[in-house]
Amino acid sequence: MNVEPVQALRSADALVRAVLRTSCCVACLLVTMGAFSGCEQKAKEATEAEKQPEPASRVKHGTNDEVTITLDAATRKVMGLETSPLPKAQLSPEAKAYGHVLDPSPLTTMVADLQTAQAAAAASDAELKRLQTLAAQHNASERALQSAQAAAVRDNTQVQAIRLRLLAAWGSPIAKRQDLPVLVRDLSALAAALIQLNVSAGEILPGSPTGARVLTLAEPTKPIGAELLGAAPVTDPQMQNRGFVVMVKPNTPQLAPGQSVSGYLTFSGEPQKGAAVPLAAVVQFNGATWVYLQTDDDTFRRVEVKLGPPLDNGLFVREGLSPGDKVVIVGAQQLLSEELKAQGGE
Repeated sequence: MNVEPVQALRSADALVRAVLRTSCCVACLLVTMGAFSGCEQKAKEATEAEKQPEPASRVKHGTNDEVTITLDAATRKVMGLETSPLPKAQLSPEAKAYGHVLDPSPLTTMVADLQTAQAAAAASDAELKRLQTLAAQHNASERALQSAQAAAVRDNTQVQAIRLRLLAAWGSPIAKRQDLPVLVRDLSALAAALIQLNVSAGEILPGSPTGARVLTLAEPTKPIGAELLGAAPVTDPQMQNRGFVVMVKPNTPQLAPGQSVSGYLTFSGEPQKGAAVPLAAVVQFNGATWVYLQTDDDTFRRVEVKLGPPLDNGLFVREGLSPGDKVVIVGAQQLLSEELKAQGGE
Protein backbone atom coordinates (compact mmCIF):
# COMPACT_ATOMS: atom_id res chain seq x y z
CA MET A 1 0.00 0.00 0.00
CA ASN A 2 1.26 3.47 -0.93
CA VAL A 3 1.35 5.67 2.23
CA GLU A 4 2.06 9.04 0.63
CA PRO A 5 -1.32 9.54 -1.16
CA VAL A 6 -3.21 8.63 1.99
CA GLN A 7 -1.28 11.17 4.01
CA ALA A 8 -1.86 13.76 1.32
CA LEU A 9 -5.57 13.17 1.47
CA ARG A 10 -5.57 13.44 5.20
CA SER A 11 -3.62 16.70 5.07
CA ALA A 12 -6.08 18.16 2.56
CA ASP A 13 -9.07 17.14 4.67
CA ALA A 14 -7.50 18.73 7.73
CA LEU A 15 -6.87 21.90 5.76
CA VAL A 16 -10.51 22.05 4.61
CA ARG A 17 -11.73 21.59 8.14
CA ALA A 18 -9.44 24.33 9.38
CA VAL A 19 -10.67 26.70 6.68
CA LEU A 20 -14.31 25.93 7.55
CA ARG A 21 -13.70 26.54 11.23
CA THR A 22 -12.02 29.82 10.44
CA SER A 23 -14.92 30.92 8.19
CA CYS A 24 -17.44 30.12 10.90
CA CYS A 25 -15.47 32.09 13.43
CA VAL A 26 -15.20 35.03 11.07
CA ALA A 27 -18.96 34.93 10.35
CA CYS A 28 -19.80 34.78 14.04
CA LEU A 29 -17.44 37.66 14.67
CA LEU A 30 -19.08 39.73 11.94
CA VAL A 31 -22.56 39.00 13.26
CA THR A 32 -21.50 39.90 16.77
CA MET A 33 -19.89 43.12 15.59
CA GLY A 34 -23.04 44.00 13.59
CA ALA A 35 -25.30 43.41 16.54
CA PHE A 36 -23.02 45.41 18.78
CA SER A 37 -22.95 48.22 16.21
CA GLY A 38 -26.79 48.19 15.98
CA CYS A 39 -27.15 48.34 19.75
CA GLU A 40 -24.62 51.11 19.92
CA GLN A 41 -26.54 53.07 17.23
CA LYS A 42 -29.86 52.63 19.08
CA ALA A 43 -28.28 53.72 22.33
CA LYS A 44 -26.83 56.75 20.57
CA GLU A 45 -30.23 57.65 19.08
CA ALA A 46 -31.96 57.26 22.45
CA THR A 47 -29.35 59.48 24.07
CA GLU A 48 -29.81 62.13 21.39
CA ALA A 49 -33.60 61.93 21.79
CA GLU A 50 -33.26 62.48 25.52
CA LYS A 51 -31.08 65.49 24.88
CA GLN A 52 -33.70 67.08 22.55
CA PRO A 53 -36.01 69.54 24.39
CA GLU A 54 -39.71 68.66 24.60
CA PRO A 55 -42.05 70.82 22.44
CA ALA A 56 -43.51 73.77 24.31
CA SER A 57 -47.06 73.27 25.55
CA ARG A 58 -49.82 75.18 23.75
CA VAL A 59 -51.65 75.70 27.04
CA LYS A 60 -50.34 78.03 29.74
CA HIS A 61 -51.73 78.90 33.18
CA GLY A 62 -51.31 82.42 34.54
CA THR A 63 -50.80 83.62 38.10
CA ASN A 64 -54.53 84.26 38.49
CA ASP A 65 -55.50 80.83 37.13
CA GLU A 66 -56.26 82.28 33.71
CA VAL A 67 -55.78 79.82 30.88
CA THR A 68 -54.36 80.81 27.50
CA ILE A 69 -53.89 78.67 24.40
CA THR A 70 -51.40 79.57 21.68
CA LEU A 71 -52.04 78.22 18.18
CA ASP A 72 -50.19 79.06 14.99
CA ALA A 73 -52.02 79.87 11.77
CA ALA A 74 -51.66 76.36 10.36
CA THR A 75 -53.12 74.75 13.47
CA ARG A 76 -56.00 77.24 13.58
CA LYS A 77 -56.78 76.40 9.96
CA VAL A 78 -56.75 72.67 10.61
CA MET A 79 -59.04 73.10 13.63
CA GLY A 80 -61.35 75.38 11.62
CA LEU A 81 -61.44 78.10 14.26
CA GLU A 82 -63.58 81.14 13.54
CA THR A 83 -63.88 84.31 15.58
CA SER A 84 -66.31 87.19 15.51
CA PRO A 85 -66.50 90.57 17.27
CA LEU A 86 -69.33 90.90 19.77
CA PRO A 87 -72.08 93.35 18.76
CA LYS A 88 -73.49 95.96 21.10
CA ALA A 89 -76.64 95.07 23.00
CA GLN A 90 -79.01 96.75 25.39
CA LEU A 91 -81.72 95.29 27.55
CA SER A 92 -84.77 97.07 28.92
CA PRO A 93 -85.82 96.40 32.53
CA GLU A 94 -87.46 92.97 32.61
CA ALA A 95 -89.14 90.51 34.96
CA LYS A 96 -89.00 86.75 34.43
CA ALA A 97 -92.41 85.13 34.06
CA TYR A 98 -93.86 81.66 33.64
CA GLY A 99 -97.09 80.50 32.11
CA HIS A 100 -98.90 78.40 29.54
CA VAL A 101 -100.84 78.66 26.32
CA LEU A 102 -104.53 79.23 27.01
CA ASP A 103 -107.24 76.95 25.64
CA PRO A 104 -109.41 79.06 23.28
CA SER A 105 -112.41 76.68 23.44
CA PRO A 106 -114.29 78.57 26.20
CA LEU A 107 -113.69 81.83 24.34
CA THR A 108 -114.96 80.26 21.13
CA THR A 109 -118.18 79.15 22.86
CA MET A 110 -118.76 82.57 24.40
CA VAL A 111 -118.19 84.36 21.11
CA ALA A 112 -120.62 82.02 19.36
CA ASP A 113 -123.22 82.67 22.11
CA LEU A 114 -122.60 86.39 21.78
CA GLN A 115 -123.12 86.34 18.02
CA THR A 116 -126.37 84.39 18.46
CA ALA A 117 -127.61 86.79 21.13
CA GLN A 118 -126.67 89.81 19.03
CA ALA A 119 -128.60 88.42 16.05
CA ALA A 120 -131.67 87.83 18.25
CA ALA A 121 -131.37 91.31 19.74
CA ALA A 122 -131.11 92.87 16.30
CA ALA A 123 -134.24 91.03 15.17
CA SER A 124 -136.11 92.05 18.31
CA ASP A 125 -135.12 95.68 17.89
CA ALA A 126 -136.25 95.65 14.26
CA GLU A 127 -139.59 94.07 15.22
CA LEU A 128 -140.09 96.63 17.99
CA LYS A 129 -139.48 99.52 15.60
CA ARG A 130 -141.91 98.04 13.08
CA LEU A 131 -144.68 97.67 15.67
CA GLN A 132 -144.03 101.14 17.04
CA THR A 133 -144.56 102.53 13.54
CA LEU A 134 -147.75 100.51 13.11
CA ALA A 135 -149.01 101.50 16.55
CA ALA A 136 -148.51 105.17 15.69
CA GLN A 137 -150.77 104.54 12.69
CA HIS A 138 -153.23 102.60 14.88
CA ASN A 139 -152.45 99.46 12.94
CA ALA A 140 -150.97 97.42 15.86
CA SER A 141 -152.45 96.46 19.16
CA GLU A 142 -151.02 97.58 22.48
CA ARG A 143 -150.47 93.99 23.51
CA ALA A 144 -148.35 93.22 20.43
CA LEU A 145 -146.29 96.33 21.08
CA GLN A 146 -145.70 95.35 24.70
CA SER A 147 -144.64 91.84 23.66
CA ALA A 148 -142.16 93.29 21.17
CA GLN A 149 -140.76 95.61 23.85
CA ALA A 150 -140.32 92.69 26.26
CA ALA A 151 -138.58 90.58 23.61
CA ALA A 152 -136.19 93.40 22.75
CA VAL A 153 -135.29 93.96 26.43
CA ARG A 154 -134.79 90.23 26.95
CA ASP A 155 -132.53 89.79 23.93
CA ASN A 156 -130.44 92.89 24.65
CA THR A 157 -130.07 91.81 28.27
CA GLN A 158 -128.78 88.46 27.04
CA VAL A 159 -126.15 90.24 24.96
CA GLN A 160 -125.01 92.25 27.98
CA ALA A 161 -124.88 89.14 30.15
CA ILE A 162 -122.59 87.36 27.69
CA ARG A 163 -120.38 90.46 27.44
CA LEU A 164 -120.02 90.48 31.23
CA ARG A 165 -119.07 86.79 31.19
CA LEU A 166 -116.45 87.54 28.56
CA LEU A 167 -115.14 90.42 30.63
CA ALA A 168 -114.88 88.32 33.79
CA ALA A 169 -113.24 85.34 32.09
CA TRP A 170 -110.94 87.05 29.58
CA GLY A 171 -110.55 90.66 30.65
CA SER A 172 -111.37 93.86 28.85
CA PRO A 173 -108.49 93.73 26.32
CA ILE A 174 -110.17 90.67 24.78
CA ALA A 175 -113.82 91.16 25.67
CA LYS A 176 -113.90 94.61 24.09
CA ARG A 177 -112.11 93.70 20.87
CA GLN A 178 -114.06 94.47 17.74
CA ASP A 179 -112.51 91.55 15.84
CA LEU A 180 -113.47 88.78 18.27
CA PRO A 181 -114.79 86.42 15.56
CA VAL A 182 -111.54 86.80 13.59
CA LEU A 183 -109.48 86.28 16.72
CA VAL A 184 -111.39 83.09 17.60
CA ARG A 185 -110.90 81.77 14.09
CA ASP A 186 -107.12 82.40 14.25
CA LEU A 187 -106.84 80.83 17.69
CA SER A 188 -108.74 77.72 16.60
CA ALA A 189 -106.52 77.34 13.53
CA LEU A 190 -103.35 77.87 15.64
CA ALA A 191 -102.60 80.94 13.55
CA ALA A 192 -102.40 82.83 16.87
CA ALA A 193 -101.94 81.87 20.51
CA LEU A 194 -103.02 83.46 23.78
CA ILE A 195 -100.63 83.04 26.71
CA GLN A 196 -100.95 83.97 30.36
CA LEU A 197 -97.59 84.93 31.89
CA ASN A 198 -97.30 85.16 35.67
CA VAL A 199 -94.47 86.55 37.75
CA SER A 200 -93.28 84.69 40.83
CA ALA A 201 -95.12 85.15 44.11
CA GLY A 202 -93.88 88.12 46.10
CA GLU A 203 -92.04 89.78 43.22
CA ILE A 204 -92.68 93.51 43.06
CA LEU A 205 -92.94 94.89 39.55
CA PRO A 206 -91.44 98.29 38.70
CA GLY A 207 -94.65 99.35 36.98
CA SER A 208 -97.00 98.24 34.26
CA PRO A 209 -95.32 96.13 31.58
CA THR A 210 -95.00 97.55 28.11
CA GLY A 211 -94.15 94.39 26.18
CA ALA A 212 -93.31 90.72 26.43
CA ARG A 213 -91.14 87.96 25.01
CA VAL A 214 -91.95 84.25 25.15
CA LEU A 215 -89.60 81.25 25.36
CA THR A 216 -90.48 77.62 24.77
CA LEU A 217 -89.00 74.67 26.66
CA ALA A 218 -87.73 73.22 23.37
CA GLU A 219 -85.87 76.41 22.40
CA PRO A 220 -85.20 78.40 25.58
CA THR A 221 -82.68 80.69 23.88
CA LYS A 222 -84.87 81.86 20.99
CA PRO A 223 -87.27 84.57 22.17
CA ILE A 224 -90.61 84.95 20.43
CA GLY A 225 -92.09 88.40 20.14
CA ALA A 226 -95.52 88.77 21.77
CA GLU A 227 -98.16 91.49 21.95
CA LEU A 228 -99.08 92.48 25.49
CA LEU A 229 -102.89 92.58 25.75
CA GLY A 230 -103.28 93.45 29.41
CA ALA A 231 -103.65 92.11 32.94
CA ALA A 232 -105.09 88.63 33.32
CA PRO A 233 -108.51 88.60 35.02
CA VAL A 234 -107.75 85.40 36.95
CA THR A 235 -104.77 84.67 39.21
CA ASP A 236 -102.85 81.50 38.53
CA PRO A 237 -103.36 79.17 41.54
CA GLN A 238 -99.72 78.05 41.53
CA MET A 239 -97.93 81.36 41.01
CA GLN A 240 -100.26 83.43 43.24
CA ASN A 241 -99.18 86.70 41.70
CA ARG A 242 -100.21 89.06 38.96
CA GLY A 243 -100.55 87.63 35.50
CA PHE A 244 -100.71 89.17 32.07
CA VAL A 245 -102.22 87.95 28.81
CA VAL A 246 -100.06 88.16 25.70
CA MET A 247 -100.70 87.10 22.12
CA VAL A 248 -98.30 85.51 19.65
CA LYS A 249 -99.40 86.24 16.09
CA PRO A 250 -98.44 84.85 13.68
CA ASN A 251 -98.00 81.63 15.62
CA THR A 252 -94.87 80.55 13.75
CA PRO A 253 -93.65 78.17 16.49
CA GLN A 254 -97.09 76.48 16.51
CA LEU A 255 -97.74 76.98 20.21
CA ALA A 256 -100.56 74.67 21.31
CA PRO A 257 -103.08 75.00 24.16
CA GLY A 258 -101.71 73.78 27.48
CA GLN A 259 -98.06 74.12 26.44
CA SER A 260 -95.80 75.42 29.22
CA VAL A 261 -93.70 78.45 28.39
CA SER A 262 -91.59 81.06 30.11
CA GLY A 263 -90.90 84.62 29.15
CA TYR A 264 -90.00 88.14 30.10
CA LEU A 265 -92.20 91.13 30.77
CA THR A 266 -90.49 94.36 29.73
CA PHE A 267 -90.89 97.72 31.42
CA SER A 268 -90.00 101.29 30.57
CA GLY A 269 -86.78 102.62 32.05
CA GLU A 270 -83.07 103.05 31.44
CA PRO A 271 -81.81 100.03 29.48
CA GLN A 272 -78.74 98.06 30.52
CA LYS A 273 -75.81 98.14 28.10
CA GLY A 274 -73.67 95.15 27.25
CA ALA A 275 -72.79 92.72 24.48
CA ALA A 276 -74.57 89.89 22.69
CA VAL A 277 -72.69 86.57 22.87
CA PRO A 278 -73.57 83.93 20.25
CA LEU A 279 -74.73 80.67 21.75
CA ALA A 280 -72.13 78.77 19.69
CA ALA A 281 -69.34 80.60 21.56
CA VAL A 282 -70.39 79.28 24.98
CA VAL A 283 -68.88 76.15 26.56
CA GLN A 284 -69.73 74.49 29.86
CA PHE A 285 -66.92 73.56 32.25
CA ASN A 286 -66.76 72.96 36.01
CA GLY A 287 -70.35 74.09 36.47
CA ALA A 288 -69.75 77.50 34.84
CA THR A 289 -70.12 79.07 31.41
CA TRP A 290 -67.08 80.25 29.45
CA VAL A 291 -66.03 81.73 26.12
CA TYR A 292 -62.62 81.85 24.46
CA LEU A 293 -61.50 85.43 23.93
CA GLN A 294 -58.95 86.10 21.19
CA THR A 295 -56.31 88.31 22.83
CA ASP A 296 -53.80 88.16 19.95
CA ASP A 297 -53.55 86.68 16.49
CA ASP A 298 -52.53 83.30 17.88
CA THR A 299 -53.58 83.52 21.54
CA PHE A 300 -56.94 82.65 23.11
CA ARG A 301 -57.95 83.07 26.75
CA ARG A 302 -60.79 81.26 28.48
CA VAL A 303 -63.07 83.80 30.18
CA GLU A 304 -65.97 83.04 32.54
CA VAL A 305 -69.18 84.87 31.68
CA LYS A 306 -72.50 85.28 33.43
CA LEU A 307 -75.16 84.98 30.76
CA GLY A 308 -78.26 87.12 30.90
CA PRO A 309 -81.59 86.81 29.10
CA PRO A 310 -81.63 85.65 25.47
CA LEU A 311 -81.69 88.21 22.69
CA ASP A 312 -82.51 87.89 19.01
CA ASN A 313 -78.79 87.65 18.17
CA GLY A 314 -77.38 85.84 21.20
CA LEU A 315 -77.26 85.99 24.98
CA PHE A 316 -76.96 89.25 26.89
CA VAL A 317 -73.73 89.74 28.85
CA ARG A 318 -73.29 92.84 30.97
CA GLU A 319 -69.86 92.23 32.55
CA GLY A 320 -66.63 90.49 31.60
CA LEU A 321 -66.91 91.17 27.86
CA SER A 322 -67.29 94.32 25.82
CA PRO A 323 -68.68 95.05 22.36
CA GLY A 324 -65.96 94.50 19.79
CA ASP A 325 -64.19 91.72 21.70
CA LYS A 326 -63.39 88.79 19.42
CA VAL A 327 -64.58 85.42 20.66
CA VAL A 328 -64.37 81.96 19.12
CA ILE A 329 -67.72 81.11 17.53
CA VAL A 330 -66.58 77.91 15.74
CA GLY A 331 -64.24 75.51 17.52
CA ALA A 332 -64.67 76.63 21.13
CA GLN A 333 -65.28 73.05 22.24
CA GLN A 334 -62.09 71.98 20.45
CA LEU A 335 -60.10 74.55 22.40
CA LEU A 336 -61.54 73.20 25.63
CA SER A 337 -60.57 69.67 24.59
CA GLU A 338 -57.03 70.90 23.82
CA GLU A 339 -56.86 72.46 27.26
CA LEU A 340 -58.10 69.34 29.03
CA LYS A 341 -55.69 67.18 27.02
CA ALA A 342 -52.79 69.34 28.22
CA GLN A 343 -53.96 69.01 31.81
CA GLY A 344 -54.00 65.25 31.49
CA GLY A 345 -50.44 65.23 30.24
CA GLU A 346 -49.00 67.28 33.10
